[in-house]
Amino acid sequence: MTSSKLNFNRRLEAMKNTKCLTALRDIKHGVEREGLRIKPSGSLATTPHPEKLGAALTHECITTDFSESLLEFITPPVANSAVTETQLKDIHKFALENMEGEILWPMSMPCFIDDEAHIPLAYFGESNVGKMKRVYRLGLKNRYGSMMQAIAGVHFNFSLPDTFWQEWAAMNGERSNQDQISADYFSLIRNYRRFCWLLPYLYGASPALCGSFIAGKSTHLPFKKVGKGSVYLPYATSLRMSDLGYTNSEQSALQICYNQLSTYVDKLRSAMYTPSENFKHFAAGEGGHFQQLSKNILQIENELYSPIRPKQPTASLEKPTDALVRRGVSYVEVRVLDVNPFSPVGIEKSQMDFLDVFMVSCLLMDSPEMTGEALKEASENMNKVVLEGRDPDLMLAKNGENLPFSTWSAELFDTFRQTAELLDEANDTEDYSRAVAAQWDKVLQPELTPSGKILSHLLQENMDNSTYGLELAQRYAHTIASHDYQHYAKDDFENMAKTSLAMQEEIESEEQAPFADFIQDYFSAPLAKKDA
Repeated sequence: MTSSKLNFNRRLEAMKNTKCLTALRDIKHGVEREGLRIKPSGSLATTPHPEKLGAALTHECITTDFSESLLEFITPPVANSAVTETQLKDIHKFALENMEGEILWPMSMPCFIDDEAHIPLAYFGESNVGKMKRVYRLGLKNRYGSMMQAIAGVHFNFSLPDTFWQEWAAMNGERSNQDQISADYFSLIRNYRRFCWLLPYLYGASPALCGSFIAGKSTHLPFKKVGKGSVYLPYATSLRMSDLGYTNSEQSALQICYNQLSTYVDKLRSAMYTPSENFKHFAAGEGGHFQQLSKNILQIENELYSPIRPKQPTASLEKPTDALVRRGVSYVEVRVLDVNPFSPVGIEKSQMDFLDVFMVSCLLMDSPEMTGEALKEASENMNKVVLEGRDPDLMLAKNGENLPFSTWSAELFDTFRQTAELLDEANDTEDYSRAVAAQWDKVLQPELTPSGKILSHLLQENMDNSTYGLELAQRYAHTIASHDYQHYAKDDFENMAKTSLAMQEEIESEEQAPFADFIQDYFSAPLAKKDA
């Protein structure tokens, strides 16, 4: 048995004490689900954000992402993933009841869009904060194009409670404090980067897309056609996670470091303040004209495209890196999930249960620091899986050696089964072991993956991706309509909407500095330091 396996077993056994098991019951989850509003015909809805939903700037659980058309539903962190799923159903019900007959697109890759100029930028009002959000999105449009920004995903937020970290530190002979918690989260993140190629295989649901998405673009990918106007790759799992959208070579070359919080922050800040050769021709305040927030590699930290992010909730206008420096890592955001087209709300409880197992396993396993070569290897593995993950002959790179996808997956699932038993014991359930078993079936039978099921349906019916998406959207609109509010009441959402509108009105009533001065002050504010 390898030393790494021995260390995993040692940690696993140590966590079977009563205090650890009790702490593991309080793992928190939250979900951010994105979804395009579409007309009943299946085309993009270009209407403004429905006022009955409230103000996108200030609403606690219903907002917009890049576009007015791209809704984002946010659930607060809770310990019970079944509650998260119910919260999402309630939010979906209220949204659909107040969208004037529009429905939600159930896939990650967008519906048919004949011209990306028709994708409306999100509007957050006339305050400086609202304008900053809009200009940031204008910058994304100018840098990468609007079509890429119409892609939807699901973000899964995961955190372990302080009671767990106290036991974890004692088990490792360390003192529990925020610095140590951040270091342990980064240990988890490094293993996540090593193994997250598995998640697009299991949950990727975008093997095909509407031909309008790549119209006029050059691509090296050997697409095949299905239906009247859809294209696909035979073994693809998640075209959403491919390089079809982001083409920022400068961002790709950043080599963001996940070895320590300090180096991660330094790299991210450097990108925010390093001029970009690619984007210098877009105005950033000259003569009061803004086509982007800045001419740097990243306008703001949120522009970094990463499969996972360490997070700390921010105060108003606080930069994410400043929040991390001041208060450390509070949770991690998993960003590789496609919208699940086989769920009315884009994600299922069993997915969240498996992700708990995955994340806890990443913490329990040895996690040496990553070199630049290791980070490159992880990125290349991810790219292979999103483009050809169901290829039975797929090989991945592990520490410089080629390894069959099936062999490495089997090794990981041996670990997952043990972690699932631990979480089952902590929660007096068998849900985690069942979730792991269901995902293992997908490794054995690629046709059971979401991407496999979608592509099989499209090919059997010679159907367009957009036609299938509309069928599912209509079905889910009826499903959600028959759902009874459970966690929230309708009055709760109506009150949230009123409160958010009042909050936006209050912000806009305050005296506003000239927008150019506001942006200059934001970027020139002293950066938080550890000893501050």
